[in-house]
Amino acid sequence: MSSPRPASRRAVLGLLASASLVTACGGEQAPPQGPGAVPVTVVTLAPQTVTLTRELPGRTHAFLVAEVRPQVDGIVKDRLFTEGAMVEAGQPLYQLDDATYRAEHASAKAALARAEATLNTARLNARRSAELVAINAVSRQEDENAVAALKQAEADVAAAQADLQRAGVVLGYARITSPITGRIGKSSVTQGALVTANQAEPLATVQQLDPVYVDLAQSSAEFLELRRSISAGHLEGAGDLPVKILLEDGTPHAADGKLAFSDVTVDPGTGSVALRVVVPNPQNMLLPGMYVRALVGSGVRENAILVPQQGIARDPKGDTSAMVVGADGTAQLRPVKVSVAIGDKWLVEDGLAAGDQVIVEGLQKIQPGAPVAAAEAGAPAPAAQPEPAAQQ
Repeated sequence: MSSPRPASRRAVLGLLASASLVTACGGEQAPPQGPGAVPVTVVTLAPQTVTLTRELPGRTHAFLVAEVRPQVDGIVKDRLFTEGAMVEAGQPLYQLDDATYRAEHASAKAALARAEATLNTARLNARRSAELVAINAVSRQEDENAVAALKQAEADVAAAQADLQRAGVVLGYARITSPITGRIGKSSVTQGALVTANQAEPLATVQQLDPVYVDLAQSSAEFLELRRSISAGHLEGAGDLPVKILLEDGTPHAADGKLAFSDVTVDPGTGSVALRVVVPNPQNMLLPGMYVRALVGSGVRENAILVPQQGIARDPKGDTSAMVVGADGTAQLRPVKVSVAIGDKWLVEDGLAAGDQVIVEGLQKIQPGAPVAAAEAGAPAPAAQPEPAAQQ
């Protein structure tokens, strides 16, 4: 009973061979590649508009800083703010003992009243003298003396008014107010402390933190290269592009900044040019003195060519090259010049053009001149062919 088994096995193998032959001859398979063609993945280059950026280190600074100092001498009677709180411009911060200044103000007010009374008397005398001199009842000398006394009384009133105004200003200085709106720091004095006019140490510091300044440093060599690129027409200016701020932990700041100005001098110590960026800071996430990094736009390049980084090789000398698919379907080694990295791609300066097919996968299996079977990266894989139905 064992003799039919080899015959049946040979029959099955013959059927499978026939089915394979029929499938190979069918028109549903992908077109056959040349003999020895190595499958590779390529990216076809296309021109595009890119914005070039540069990452620069920087420090944050308050938009406005006001050091609060007394303008008169006195004893601190009250502190009228909470340390670390927001204060408004003109809000009272300290109250000094103003008894002396109130007395001086009252004295100046009384002096003004006395001068005004003298002025009224001088005015009446001058009017009466003018009437009498008209009828030759008094001498002209006496009339001139009355007119001079009137003018002196008017000047005394003006001086008394100025003294009263000055006393009022001094009295107002006893109530120290915030010069700007912002967040106030700690107080350097307490109730009962003696402060003096124009003392060196501030009583407190008020800082406006929304927006904030970010001061950056760019090397002069990079600055000159950027200017040359713009002048040559390789780049379009990017002064209006937003500036992205990266915090110390690498996370991006919620709001983008705007380049305010670029300094016109080079720091001789560091060889760098200062840039200033204004950054909105509504949540006060950026505090003065923080180290940040800024992505500043260098310019916009039209018709730029970007190549994936995995398609670029670098030799020990630092020269870069790429493998491209030639017109004859073979791999060709081409020298390439790249400049800056944009994401996961290199910006091509020379060596590649739009339409070139750069090999990005399968490089380890090919040599220059080897025939390749190119498939575009990201293209859907060909549908699998259905297997032939098993024959009974």
